Amino acid sequence: METQDSNYKKRTQKDYSLSLKLQIVQEIEQGLLTTTGALDKYGVQSASTVRVWLKKYDYDKNNHNLYPLFSAYELVHL
Repeated sequence: METQDSNYKKRTQKDYSLSLKLQIVQEIEQGLLTTTGALDKYGVQSASTVRVWLKKYDYDKNNHNLYPLFSAYELVHL
């Protein structure tokens, strides 16, 4: 079935590796990158995606360690 609207663009979802997510979170927390800067540098689709990662992957600023808060699904699929 063909659409009549020539401006129609199918939305695609990108999957990002855990290591990329943690790298981006770490760079933001260290002040090397902004949320919107991650869009350009790493090709992340939206700033809200990065904000979700910042909440999901807790960063301990005192010890400079990332503590990922994994869901049960992610633990099984690591």
